[in-house]
Amino acid sequence: MGYDLTRDQAKRFILLKQGLLGDHQYEGGAGILDYVSRVGCVQYDPIDICGKNSELVMLSRVKNVKKSDLYSLLYKERTLIDHYEKQLSIVRTEDWPYLSRYRQSYTEHVRSQKEIAGVSDEIRRFIVEHGPICSGDLEYDQRVDWYWSNTRLSRAALEAMLYCGELIVHHKKGSGKYYDLAENHIPEQLLNSKDPNIPEDSFHEWQLLRRIGAVGLMWNRTSDAFLNIPGFRAVRRERAFSALQQKGLICELCVEDIKFPLFCKTEDLPLAGSCERPKENKTRTEFIAPLDGFLWDRKLIYALFDFDYKWEIYTPKEQRKYGYYTLPILHGENLIGRIEPVADRKSKTLNIKGLWLEHGVKPAGRILSGIQNAVNRLAEFNRCKSTESINLYFSKNCNKQLCLKT
Repeated sequence: MGYDLTRDQAKRFILLKQGLLGDHQYEGGAGILDYVSRVGCVQYDPIDICGKNSELVMLSRVKNVKKSDLYSLLYKERTLIDHYEKQLSIVRTEDWPYLSRYRQSYTEHVRSQKEIAGVSDEIRRFIVEHGPICSGDLEYDQRVDWYWSNTRLSRAALEAMLYCGELIVHHKKGSGKYYDLAENHIPEQLLNSKDPNIPEDSFHEWQLLRRIGAVGLMWNRTSDAFLNIPGFRAVRRERAFSALQQKGLICELCVEDIKFPLFCKTEDLPLAGSCERPKENKTRTEFIAPLDGFLWDRKLIYALFDFDYKWEIYTPKEQRKYGYYTLPILHGENLIGRIEPVADRKSKTLNIKGLWLEHGVKPAGRILSGIQNAVNRLAEFNRCKSTESINLYFSKNCNKQLCLKT
């Protein structure tokens, strides 16, 4: 059984699924864990302009959340763990057995394998003797081939041992990672569990269902939402979609003006049904993290929300249309613009370097009030005591300067 939805209904569905519409569905540290359990994984990125990506994901969804709540779940309670899934990610520790294929792939194909293998035993002994370590504690200064650029063997070896499952991130100081043996922190029944999805087809079905759940709605097309699923080429993707439909785990949705069918988890069908009739949802204004699961498929976001978003952090400055680290602005059921906030931690000031509204979005009171409230929450989240505007705020449909309080 499926549904025919209007675009507005499909937007409402994906926003409710994401916990971005209406009253907050999550609160505090328990809310973080509930959200990660719902979506499977949250993408991590170490760049911290106004909060790391994973922190901003939580800020937009979890009421009364603090950065320390996420840190505690990762490095004190250890109910969450750093793992490689869709790029660097945060996942539930209990998912460890299901992700063994990623660890095995790195074990077999990691770069500079010979050099890393030559120091791995020494690193393990060093950790046993000294406890958690960072790359600065090791004196392997040889430069080796690594994924982003050549790097010290110390760093490459620790990261490789993390990706292969020998180590975990024990804690962090700023962006610096300290590593410990996985066996010291992963419960034995998880650490030694066999992969529940031994046939590759079973793994692909599990991973596809997980990614659909992470986004809310997906189509059977090439998509960034499917990045880093080992062996997940077009034929395998077709097979996985077909198998999940036959097993009744996903359901097809037809959305007006969208050529390709969309799919949701069958367990979410009641949510689709509730979106058929508009209802009054609390209008929230949220800043969306650049690698938020909601944005994993930028083409889908454009098709549903008519919003074209590019993370311009890797775009040369002279070619940027907006800014280095702009965040989409969600107001109610619409993406209405983007904002570039930068936290100056020395002066404890949140600088707003630019704010751009989409064509047709009028800088009216409710919109500006919502943006102002979101700015205030972001400032508090970053322990900034004030906000300051550096550049003009631009509206694409008029030359008016938009005024936020500072």
